[in-house]
Amino acid sequence: MIEYDNVCKSFDGLKVLENVSCVIPDSRITVFVGPSGVGKSVLMKMIVGLERPDSGTVRVGGENVAALGERGLYRLRRRMGMLFQDGALFDSMTAGENVAFPMRRHTRMSEGEIRRGVAERLALVGMPGCEEKYPAELSGGMRKRVGLARAIALDPEIVLFDEPTSGLDPLMADAIDELILDMQRKLGCTFVVNSHDIPGTFKIADVIGVLYDSRLIACGGREEIMRSRDPVLERFFARHRGGMGA
Repeated sequence: MIEYDNVCKSFDGLKVLENVSCVIPDSRITVFVGPSGVGKSVLMKMIVGLERPDSGTVRVGGENVAALGERGLYRLRRRMGMLFQDGALFDSMTAGENVAFPMRRHTRMSEGEIRRGVAERLALVGMPGCEEKYPAELSGGMRKRVGLARAIALDPEIVLFDEPTSGLDPLMADAIDELILDMQRKLGCTFVVNSHDIPGTFKIADVIGVLYDSRLIACGGREEIMRSRDPVLERFFARHRGGMGA
């Protein structure tokens, strides 16, 4: 579904990504982890064409994203949904209006169809009946659930998550991890997650990519990464390995 081929990116002379190559498999959860500022968000933005590599290519469904024009990018983005760190809900809109926004903007659905679609997606993320609540009335975890309902409003093939558990207490973070697992099982689409939460990553990921010092130092199945004896990976995961059975 998504392929990075020798991707390099710098900002103001500072190298952020260097020769990053990997394939993100269809219908699985791939999680990128690494220290803050290591380029995880840049990798994600390249999938939707918000950032372009200085060299190398990013392909989605075989298409070179950087080579797409405005119409091609619009078509590509229609196939995706994104959950931002804080949910990024419109404060002036109710939860229902937030979820309905992409339906009204990008489809010709009737208002009755939109209402049913909003109710279905809010129920799917565990927020039934909250259509009339405003973001200010919701907790951080609830806002992220509504943000996820909006991200899946158009039945995307790919869903992108930027630090989905950031700012949440451990119990709520675990609940969001469970929601991600449940959603992927039900929807069967491709999930790409950026995270700093190592226990959560080990819980939800089918594939883990580790970014360190501008490079992708490892990318593989969860068990393979957890059991690696690479000294850099061992140091990276040392704080979390003890109780993980690895």
